[in-house]
Parts: sequence; structure tokens; C-alpha cells
Amino acid sequence: QVQLVESGGGMVPAGGSLRLSCVVSGITSSRTDMGWYRQAPGRHRELVASIASGGSTDFADFVRGRFTISRESAKNTVWLQMNSLEPEDTAVYYCMIRQIRYGKEFVYWGQGTQVTVSS
Repeated sequence: QVQLVESGGGMVPAGGSLRLSCVVSGITSSRTDMGWYRQAPGRHRELVASIASGGSTDFADFVRGRFTISRESAKNTVWLQMNSLEPEDTAVYYCMIRQIRYGKEFVYWGQGTQVTVSS
């Protein structure tokens, strides 16, 4: 059974920083893509940042230069360092892991961690 456990959310003032962590269990392969998404009230879930098994990264324009993503592939652990947080960053942040097995795509999600940025 695949489980994703996120931690590190909380409330910070504008300009502050948070570091989100996600530990994945139940997947032994390191050939996975991992990422963070977020969903604010009344909005669709959107990509924040992703990191492929080879280390290449992608960021949404609204976090580029403020957030960084990193991973430890052997442990399928991913982190999201969030700096210069803005009230607009307030959302539930979800960890995601994507794996291709037997030619099929499997995507798993964490339960989410709340990030609140006060103005």
C-alpha cells in the first residue's frame, strides 16, 4: 500500500518561510516523478513544483525564484522550501508521486498540509 505523509505546514507572516516534507512508503523504485500541488478555497488544484527521477525540476511561474524542490530518490522523499511567502500562497499543499509500471501510470497523493500566510 502506497502512503504519502506530508509535514511542515503551518501559519507564517508574509515574507516568512516554510519547508514541507513528504515521505513516501510502499514504493521501492526510485524511478518516480514527485511534486507538490496546492489548492486554495474555490480554486482548482494546481502544480507548484515537480522533480523528476533524474533531478530535473519544473516550477509554476508564481513561485519561480521563491520556492525550491529537492528529493532523496533512494527514500522517495521530497521537500519544498518556500521562501518569501505571500498571502496568495495560502492553500492546502499536496504531495504527489507518479510511477510507470507495466506501461501504466500510477499517481498517488498525500492528504495535504495547510499553509497559511498572514498579511
